[in-house]
Amino acid sequence: MDVPAELMLKSAYKSLLLLLTLPLLNGCLVHTRTVKQAKMPTTVLTATADELIKSINDRCQAIHSLSATADFQATVGGPKNGKEKTYTSFTGYILLRKPESVRVIGLVPVLHTRAFDMASDGKTFKLLIPSKNRVIEGSNTVTKPSPNALENMRPNIFFDSLLIGCIAPDDLVTLTEENKTDIDPKTKQLLIQPNYNLTVMHTMPSSQQLVPERVIHFSRTNLQPVQEDIYDSKGAIQTQAVYGPVATYGQEKFPGMVTIKRPLEEYQIQLTISKLTVNQELNDIQFNLEVPKDYTVQKME
Repeated sequence: MDVPAELMLKSAYKSLLLLLTLPLLNGCLVHTRTVKQAKMPTTVLTATADELIKSINDRCQAIHSLSATADFQATVGGPKNGKEKTYTSFTGYILLRKPESVRVIGLVPVLHTRAFDMASDGKTFKLLIPSKNRVIEGSNTVTKPSPNALENMRPNIFFDSLLIGCIAPDDLVTLTEENKTDIDPKTKQLLIQPNYNLTVMHTMPSSQQLVPERVIHFSRTNLQPVQEDIYDSKGAIQTQAVYGPVATYGQEKFPGMVTIKRPLEEYQIQLTISKLTVNQELNDIQFNLEVPKDYTVQKME
């Protein structure tokens, strides 16, 4: 009896499919490679939201002023710009006094004359540029961004990044957990970094929706802040302050490096702190920036 051609074709197709499937079933086409296993820290601490809030507020209320000597490293650009430019590092000084007084002075490398001098009372600022006999004055809030990213820098960025603000009793707060993965630059070991994320929120008057105001990230290895994200009114991250390992300055412990990122304007400033003093008496004269008469004044909005 003759077998129909269509039936023979189906039988051949099934046999071919079986031959192709068998190697997969017995592992002949499977390749296994060894990868580095992520390592958890030996110590992982726990805390409640109230405990983390208390640690922030105790620190916030204890510091009234701060003066620091640091190396500044500025980088401008990113994905939107299509390129990055890193400037030569320079030494400078930072003075902060609550509630909102700021003075930041940058020095010319080698010569150590003033490259810029910036001061603010929390509402307005002045930026002195001696090499151009020019001063920029304006509001601490940028309403018309300059195409020159660094001209959008305001003194309050340093204040908000170096001194984490207090959390008020009526602030709305949530606490979440997160595991980040990083590579140890020395050992090349893959590390798991368990964090707590403390989110401070507020209600939008127009929509009554809750929006983030800032997020403070804590390492669960020591319950110290490792980063703070500060949001603008539209819910976008305006400033990121990334805190390096804690260093000791006399009796004071403070991050030895603080990286201030401005993702919307695509620039960042890395501060490597060499000297630091807290609660030193700072007077009004130290925050008063006198403008020479022959300087050109540029108003910024």
